[in-house]
Amino acid sequence: MAREANSDPQPAMQSKAPADSASPASDENVKPIGQVGLSALALIVGIVTGFGAVLFRDLIGLIHNALFLGKFVVRYDANIHTPASPWGPLVIFVPVVGSIAVTFLVKNFAPEARGHGVPEVMDAIYYKGGMIRPVVAIVKSFASAISIGSGAAVGREGPIIQIGSGLGSTLGQIVKMPASQRILLVAAGAGAGIAATFNTPIGGVMFAIELMLPEVSVLTFLPVAISTGMATFIGRLFFGPQPAFAVPPLSPMSVDATAAMTLCLYALLGVLVGVAAAGFVRGLHLAEDIFDRIKEPYSRHMLGMLAVGVLIYVLFARFGHYYVQGVGYATVQDILLGQLSVAGVLALLFLCKMLATSFSLGSGASGGIFSPSLFMGATIGATFAALFNALHLPLAVNVPSFAMVGMGAMVGGSTGAVMTAVTMIFEMTRQYEIVMPMILAVAFAVGVRRLLSRESIYTMKLFRRGHFIPTALHANMFMVRRAREVMDTDVVLAPADMRLEAFLARPDHANRIRHVAIFEDRRILGVLRINTALRQACEGARPGATLREVMSRDFTIVREDDIVFDVIRRIWNKKAVMALVARGSGVPRPESVAGVITKEHVADSVASSVKMYPTFT
Repeated sequence: MAREANSDPQPAMQSKAPADSASPASDENVKPIGQVGLSALALIVGIVTGFGAVLFRDLIGLIHNALFLGKFVVRYDANIHTPASPWGPLVIFVPVVGSIAVTFLVKNFAPEARGHGVPEVMDAIYYKGGMIRPVVAIVKSFASAISIGSGAAVGREGPIIQIGSGLGSTLGQIVKMPASQRILLVAAGAGAGIAATFNTPIGGVMFAIELMLPEVSVLTFLPVAISTGMATFIGRLFFGPQPAFAVPPLSPMSVDATAAMTLCLYALLGVLVGVAAAGFVRGLHLAEDIFDRIKEPYSRHMLGMLAVGVLIYVLFARFGHYYVQGVGYATVQDILLGQLSVAGVLALLFLCKMLATSFSLGSGASGGIFSPSLFMGATIGATFAALFNALHLPLAVNVPSFAMVGMGAMVGGSTGAVMTAVTMIFEMTRQYEIVMPMILAVAFAVGVRRLLSRESIYTMKLFRRGHFIPTALHANMFMVRRAREVMDTDVVLAPADMRLEAFLARPDHANRIRHVAIFEDRRILGVLRINTALRQACEGARPGATLREVMSRDFTIVREDDIVFDVIRRIWNKKAVMALVARGSGVPRPESVAGVITKEHVADSVASSVKMYPTFT
C-alpha cells in the first residue's frame, strides 16, 4: 500500500476508487456534515456494534446449546470442544434443522444475508453509494447465529462485519449526508465489528483500511479509529481483555544460521499455504456452482448441511470431537497448546474443514470465512512442522509457531488482506516472536495464490457478478500538483461584443481547438470552447451573432498555486465546463488569465501519472 505524500489530508489521500462514483443522484446536493459530527456518529456506530457483537455471540451460544445439547443456556466458549450430544447419531440432522430456518430468513427477507457477507459490503461501498438495507443487519444476525449454532463450518466475523456495516449505513441514511461520508460509516462499522469480535482493535482498523475504505487520509482514519476503539472497549467489558487464543510464551528467535534455515521453512510454508488458499477460493465457488444447479433453495441447503452433519458425526465417532462444526476455535486452541500434533490427523482435519466450509457456504449458509481460514491455516502449519520433525533432522521446529504462522498466511492468502492478517494473528495470540516469520509467509502465500487465482475469496464473487473491486491503494500524486503545472496556456481573450464569424475568421484559429475567455469592462463574463463541431454548427447561425450570445457562464476561476484536488472539486461542484487559471491574488481580471483547465486536461494528466505505479503481468 502506498504511503501518503505529505501531511495534507486531502490532496495526499490514497484512493482505490472515487467513493462517490455510485452515489445516488439525490446525494449530490446534500451538504457534508462536519468532522466533529461525523466522529460522533462513528462513536455511536462503535457503541451499537460493540453491543451487537455481544448479543450476536450470546445468540450463537443459545442456539448451539439448544440444538446440540438440549439446554437453553447462553454461555458458550467456542475454544472448548462441544460435549457429546444426547441425540447420538441423530446429531447429523442438527445442521439440517438449522438450514431450514436459515433458508426461510434469507429467501423471504434479505437475500444479501446469504454467504460470507464481506463481498456484499464491498459491493455496497463501490457500487451502491454505501446503501445497505436496514433489514439486512437483523436478518444476518439471526441467519448467521442459526448457521453457526447448528454446526455450519463458517465464522462469526463475516456476519458481524455485515451487521456493523449495516448499522453504519442505516445511520448514514437517517442523518442526511453525502455518499462518501456514509461509506465512511459503513467502513467504521465493519472495523468495529471485527475488533469487538476478536479483541483486535488494530486488526479492525487495518481491515477497514485494506478492504473497505476507498480512500485513506487523516480525516477518514479518525472516525474508523473511534468506532473500532469503542467497540473493542465494549467487547472487553463482556469478554475480558485476554487474547482470543491462549498460547504459551515462545522463545525469542536467535540470529544465526539456524534461524535463517527456519525462516526458509516459514517461506516454504507460505508457498504451500498459497496453493491451499487458491484451492479454497476456487473450491468454494465450485461448490456454489454445483449447489446452484439445485433450484429449490430448501432442498439445496438441506442437502449441503446433511453432508456437513455426516462429516462432523464421523469425526466424532472416530476421534471423539465434532472437530469441524461451527467456528472450530477449540481445534485451533488444541493445536496452539501442543495437544494436537499428529500429522495425519491434522491433514485430515484440513481437508474436512475445507469440504465442510465449501458445503456450508456453497449450499446457502450465512457466515464468514475468516474462522475457517484460521482453522485450515493452523492445521497446515502444524502438519508441516510435524512432518519436518518426523524426519529427525538437527533443526527442530515448534509446532504451535508454525500453526500460528500458517493461520496468518491462510487468512492473508485467501482474503488478500495481508496487513490485517499479520496484525490480527499477533493480537489474537499476543506472540510478537511470530511477526517476522509471519510477514514472510504471508507474502509468499499471497504471491502464490495470485499466480493461481487472481481474485481473492472476497473479490471472486463480485468479479463473477461483473463488479470490479480495486486491490491497490495508490497515492494520488497527480492531485498534489499545482494548477500551473496542468493548465493549457493556449487561451484566447476576446471581448463579449465581438462577432462570432469575425472571431472564427482569424487565421490563427484555423484547425485548432481554442479556449476563449470572454470579457467586458475588465470583467470575465464567460468561456467558449471552439472546436470543429462548433465551427460546423455556427455555419448556419444567425448572421451577426456575438460571442456574448454563444458563450457559457458555466466556468470557475482558480489560482496558479491551487492544487489539482481543489480545482477538480470546484469544477465538479459548479458543474463548470472549464476552469480559468488566474495569476496573483485579488479580483481576477482578463489580463491575469494565464491558462485553462478542462476535464480533458485532467483526464490526460491522470493518464500520464499512471506510469508512476508499478505493474506486473
